Amino acid sequence: MVEHSGLDIVCLNKYSPASSSSSSSSSSSNAEKKLFSKLKVSLTKKYPQKNAETLSAQYGTNLLLIGVSVMLALAQHGPAVKKEHLLAFITALMLVQLVWMLCYMIRRERERGPVPERDAHAGTSWIRGGLTMLALLSLIMDAFRIGYFVGYHSCISAVLGVYPIVHALHTISQVHFLWFHIRDVIKKYETFERFGVIHAVFTNLLLWCNGVMSEAEHFLNNHRRRLTALGYANLSTVEAEPHCNCTTSVCSMFSTSLYYLYPFNIEYHIFVSAMLLVMWKNIGRTLDLHSNRKRPSTRSPGLLLGPMLGLLGLACSVTMLVVYLMKVEKSPQAAVSMFYCYGVVMLSCMCVASGAGLLVYRLEAWPMDTGSNPSRALDTELLLGSSLGSWLMSWCSVVAVAAAGPGSPSFRWTCLVYSLLLVLEKCVQNLFIVESLYRRRRDPDEPLATEVFCVRPPYDGIVNRGYETTLEGETPESRAAFSRKQTDVTRPVGNRINVTPGRKRQILKNITIFLFMCNISLWILPAFGCRPQYDSGLEQETFGYSVWTTVLNLAIPMNLFYRMHSVASLFEVFRKV
Repeated sequence: MVEHSGLDIVCLNKYSPASSSSSSSSSSSNAEKKLFSKLKVSLTKKYPQKNAETLSAQYGTNLLLIGVSVMLALAQHGPAVKKEHLLAFITALMLVQLVWMLCYMIRRERERGPVPERDAHAGTSWIRGGLTMLALLSLIMDAFRIGYFVGYHSCISAVLGVYPIVHALHTISQVHFLWFHIRDVIKKYETFERFGVIHAVFTNLLLWCNGVMSEAEHFLNNHRRRLTALGYANLSTVEAEPHCNCTTSVCSMFSTSLYYLYPFNIEYHIFVSAMLLVMWKNIGRTLDLHSNRKRPSTRSPGLLLGPMLGLLGLACSVTMLVVYLMKVEKSPQAAVSMFYCYGVVMLSCMCVASGAGLLVYRLEAWPMDTGSNPSRALDTELLLGSSLGSWLMSWCSVVAVAAAGPGSPSFRWTCLVYSLLLVLEKCVQNLFIVESLYRRRRDPDEPLATEVFCVRPPYDGIVNRGYETTLEGETPESRAAFSRKQTDVTRPVGNRINVTPGRKRQILKNITIFLFMCNISLWILPAFGCRPQYDSGLEQETFGYSVWTTVLNLAIPMNLFYRMHSVASLFEVFRKV
């Protein structure tokens, strides 16, 4: 037997036709296998998360636009699109969200791995407690809707009875989800969960839009009826009443009570949307362990002036609401003039308080918190975005005052001052809230950054071995005694530490609680019917009824959300200070 070297075999294979054909076929098959494996990997590998974020956002936006399109068609009161169609669409969306939440909670319960990461800043306990109270009021509203359906069940669609039942189940399940899962940072099935969370976000936004539209339509019908009674205009009202008699004696009470509960239901859904949006932004996020921790709450001594002034403002606001609703039926111009005088005083006090808070920060600066915090970033964006509604309304009033003729109402100059103060107040208050949220409170055990009383001298290239030996020979008792001596030494003024003294903390807390109460006051007034922009007639002469009504229907819901969101942000500032 003749043995061939490896070189001979290589040469033989190189020049043999059979071997060349077999090698080409094997290489082509290998190429096909590589292509197939690449295709398989590209189809089954983890989907790019930025694409998943964009795609899920587009899905949610189109869901909202479909619902808004149905609402716009419904607003024309035509025969083609009815309220049942809109409620059936929203009911289907709520059922899909219920299925997703149920699947998510079951999978979380079955997981036996490590405890999932949780964002300590997403959905604090007091926010969830407030949302629970709003959810209870929403459940009462669902009970009224069910009672209304029972009274008219013989002549109205069954969708009007199914919708409140599904909405009640949706509310209960969603509150449970908020309490136990809103802080989860999802790391598994990220693409699927993105679509589930964004579906929940835009379902609540659509419920918010439906509540805003229903409440605005009810208010406009009352406004038209009042104008017709006073002889200013002959405007027709469109209210769809059932074509049968109620089988119970409380149907009118149910339908009337619904509109007093709408403001709470509206705020519930918009706040839930914001919290779920934070959860959506947290999907796949890597948490910073240093910044992701709860700050211990501190006592608040010296709170007297802020709560007293805030309660005084709240009492004046409630009195203003009652007097305005009684007076506007008989003398609209006198009621509007009285409201603007009240508003000028209230907004002036709020501007001074916010400016004083900013001045305190200028005098004694706290360190800035530059860590990643989606919840805080969303708070800032929502504050600025929701301010646009009232700013648009204010500048329209300024233009109307400037274009007014000599026969215009006497309160136009008060309206001008009120509108300018409203713009200024929101600008200054936004600055105060944002700066407070981005200030970092120094912990009591945090080391102080000063070079005068530093135990170890700064390194200048020379190592002092004798100094290090002395430090190594010290006992813990001697070091503790030395640190106590250092804290007793009076620090020079030039090296003062940037820690806000107790007096300045008291000032900031009083300012915050005063603004907190004032924003509640300014939410109560438009939420329960005190809307002088409809009754003044000044802007309507300049822009026309249709244009001005459209502006108000957009601006007032945004202003209501701004006030309630400011309340939540100011409470967070109060806890942080």
